[in-house]
Amino acid sequence: MAFLTFFSRRQFLASAAASLSTRARVRAAEGSRVATLDWALLETLLAIGANVVAATELRQFREVAVTPEVPATTADLGLRGTPNFEVLRFARPDLIFNSNFYAWADERMRGVAPVESHAIYKPGESPFALAEQATLAIGERLQLTAARQLTEELAARLDGYRALLAAGDRRPVIPINLGDARHFRVFGSDSMFGEVLKRVGLTNAWQAQTSYSAAAPVGIEILASMPDAWIVMIPPHPADALATLATSSFWNALPAVREKRVLMLGSINPYGALPAAGRFADLLAEGLARAWNG
Repeated sequence: MAFLTFFSRRQFLASAAASLSTRARVRAAEGSRVATLDWALLETLLAIGANVVAATELRQFREVAVTPEVPATTADLGLRGTPNFEVLRFARPDLIFNSNFYAWADERMRGVAPVESHAIYKPGESPFALAEQATLAIGERLQLTAARQLTEELAARLDGYRALLAAGDRRPVIPINLGDARHFRVFGSDSMFGEVLKRVGLTNAWQAQTSYSAAAPVGIEILASMPDAWIVMIPPHPADALATLATSSFWNALPAVREKRVLMLGSINPYGALPAAGRFADLLAEGLARAWNG
């Protein structure tokens, strides 16, 4: 009953947030025209109602990040590594937001519009804290009050999940993304997913070092050394890898698989910002709730 009550409340909050997002998008049409190459900044801008006129790899973003919704009017700049600067120029942004990952493009983009940079993923620093800082700074720059509302609502939601999940089995969690049927990428304590686990009171089963929040490729056999953990699988995964695992004797012999402690979540941007953190928390809590309630 506690789970049902909490999720009913969360659905109400989600509805209210959707309404806020709709109003913000209406206001955005009259605000500064902005562009970005970085997906973490893109989801942040969309979530706070910025008027995003150009961004990169939008078809893939819609499939991987899923939310927030990208307006049909947003121009697609092509690949993040080789953006189309002519399309960027035609989009007529007033301001371009960039990150440390694409700093090489700053000089060229300054010929189109002023560039402001925000880093969310830096070695040795908390991506969640950096995402909060970036969200608030961007919100202040664009005069969008939804930025502070986003940070405060997410903090409250994670606190709620922490209280809720304390009633569960308290097993550690290992968040992974399959590369193929024999290897996976694992997200460490310094990843956005790892940060969410800490904030909702769960332990990341992966305690080894990572590079820029993840380690890959990791052999599937490593999962046998974590018999008590929940395996949390974060798409996209290769379809043939999932098919192979379904018939794999090793995979099916793992304690987590035998005991139905494998969660397949919806797709989430693995190097996202606060919207990705919120989506991961929502899907993880819902998945664990279903599993614990049978």
